[in-house]
Amino acid sequence: MFLWSCIMMVSHLSGQIITIPISTANSVVLMQTDSNNRLRTIYFGKPLENDTEYAGVSANYNYDESNAGIYNSSYTPAGTWNLSEPAIQVKHADGNPSLELKYLSHKKEIIDENTSITSILLKDPVYPFEVTLIYKVWTKENIIEQWTEIKHKEKKPVLLQKYASANLYFAGKDFYLTSFQGEYLKEMQPAETKLIQGIRTLDSKLGTRSMLLQTPNFILSFGKPASENEGSVMLGQLAWSSNFKLDFEIDSHKNLRLIAGINPFASEYSLAPNEIFKTPSLIYALSNNGTGEASRNLHDWARKYRLLDGQGERLTLLNNWEATYFDFDENKIVDLFKDAKDLGVDMFLLDDGWFGNKYPRNNDDAGLGDWQENKKKLPSGLGYLVKEAKKEGIKFGIWIEPEMVNPKSELYEKHPDWVIKQPQRPEIYYRNQMVLDMSNPEVQDFVYGIVDNLFVKNPELAFIKWDCNAVIYNAYSSYLNKKGLPQSNLYVDYTEGLYKVLQRIRAKYPKVPMMLCSGGGGRGDYELLKYFTEFWPTDDTEPLERIFVQWDYSYFFPSIATDNHVTDWGKQPLKFRVDVASMGKLGFDIVAGKLDEKDKLFCKQAITSYNSFKDIVWHGDMYRLVNPHENDIAALMYVNPDKSKAIVFNYLVNNRFNITATKRPVVLNGLNSKKKYTVKEINLYPGETSSIASDKVYTGDFLMKAGINPNVNLKRTSVLLEVNEVQ
Repeated sequence: MFLWSCIMMVSHLSGQIITIPISTANSVVLMQTDSNNRLRTIYFGKPLENDTEYAGVSANYNYDESNAGIYNSSYTPAGTWNLSEPAIQVKHADGNPSLELKYLSHKKEIIDENTSITSILLKDPVYPFEVTLIYKVWTKENIIEQWTEIKHKEKKPVLLQKYASANLYFAGKDFYLTSFQGEYLKEMQPAETKLIQGIRTLDSKLGTRSMLLQTPNFILSFGKPASENEGSVMLGQLAWSSNFKLDFEIDSHKNLRLIAGINPFASEYSLAPNEIFKTPSLIYALSNNGTGEASRNLHDWARKYRLLDGQGERLTLLNNWEATYFDFDENKIVDLFKDAKDLGVDMFLLDDGWFGNKYPRNNDDAGLGDWQENKKKLPSGLGYLVKEAKKEGIKFGIWIEPEMVNPKSELYEKHPDWVIKQPQRPEIYYRNQMVLDMSNPEVQDFVYGIVDNLFVKNPELAFIKWDCNAVIYNAYSSYLNKKGLPQSNLYVDYTEGLYKVLQRIRAKYPKVPMMLCSGGGGRGDYELLKYFTEFWPTDDTEPLERIFVQWDYSYFFPSIATDNHVTDWGKQPLKFRVDVASMGKLGFDIVAGKLDEKDKLFCKQAITSYNSFKDIVWHGDMYRLVNPHENDIAALMYVNPDKSKAIVFNYLVNNRFNITATKRPVVLNGLNSKKKYTVKEINLYPGETSSIASDKVYTGDFLMKAGINPNVNLKRTSVLLEVNEVQ
């Protein structure tokens, strides 16, 4: 329900040129109709002070487009005048493959003083086919969410062959793209390239997930390579949990066309008359002061408007996975509750292996899909564990992977038609499992029932870890075949089916924390994060690698959204591992009972310390200070809203040259230059002392210009500093 609403509507008059600015506080996307009533993007940049001057912007450009159609179309159709990469391509009910789109009207709805929605209606002059371009703007945060709604009134279904969410155009000189690619345990690897003429494509065809080999996140920098504190940049993400395609094309005028949306690969979509096809959103943060400002704005927006409970709290936890793997019973689990209580975390999370009877889940090749407690491992049921955890003063959470199935399961035996697989081909497994057909309403009911049943039986269950490991091989839906629908609907209908289930879960259980896990690569996009409080960035928990991964995720996600666990991976000391995991939502996946006295004491003290500053990490402004990709150390800080307190994380990330100490100070950011501060080292390992003088007073001006040396060295590989205002 809107606080207040004002709608301004403009309709086209013959011969009238219409100018439509989509404005944030610091940027504007400017569109204008031409003499043929086609909508063009004529300007992207800083807003003009005088709105009446927008109409004259296009007169300054002289482009000959006769060989390509229109490069700067705001939504480029295929099959008529256009010869460039289209944003939309269709086959009409009569088989005609052409489309023309002309401006009809637009309206701007003011939702509140910070938020507005502009809708622009385009129609084909021959066929009853229309496209609405929608731009939702958060002015203060400089965020635009853009999507498209497609509708027709033809007599039979229209085949959508391509249906982008956004078609943007940037006139300028030199464009730089940072993309994030990788593989399992090597996710989110950044690569910056200067775009040259032709098309650079980022895409995924994995089906169930988008962020593994390639992510739908990107950084565009205009005029020069991306910089943290200066220059015009865009941080973008296609908020879609399946196959995506992002095309960055430098045209013959050396301007940039960006077309983003669902990957049309094997995804021609049959759209029935009068139904609305809503594309996923392209979400982008705009800044004229570098990636740092853009990130902070995106974090603010995510916490306020998108991430579930983004302004709330998170639970620290102890997970049993590395302590037990599949080998446990209820007595062993109850014993681990004492470790969780002793450490001082909020919750115990029971991971994979608790279910299946005919096919017990004793490894990863059986039982998935049979969501009943294993009677041998848990004879007293989950309810007993919930109560025993409560006796220890901690909460209890559970792992599930409800979209997947092992062929060796009762579910597969009863419902082979629920599984995505080609009937004429051998089955292909990823991690010994297959994907359930979420386009099927019966499967949607089943998946919803898994979660609902857990909560009905165990109302005090405090947390769900929702995993997703398999990708889609042999894409084929028995359900779509039975309904006479094309198989090319599957990738879209699968994802929409997942969203429907999550909507039902959140309607009944709106506040229960849920973690989105995906066996590496993350599954964190801003459509799924409407329903989840957090996500697991990668299975790689080696702390040195985690610094890089968490750094690169930080461009797009606030720290409250990222789950970071302390494990036994790597050769770094425990302090290093805990400090790295504290840059987000802290968790432990260690055999806590086998820690020696000093390590256990440190963990307990570190959790107490984390509880004192976690609110700043979760809700404060983040500043990336020293880039680990370019330096021997990494430094990153969080500042609370009134700039009275900050936390600075410093790490040694390269000891190839036997570095003895940080050579130069780390220059801080985000403080008040007029205030005075002390800098104190915290999270010291028992028996260690700090070389940082905690009673020395600095001005914010000094710390943000001259900086302070954290004295990182081979014996102090992780240094955590607390900055406090002196009253």
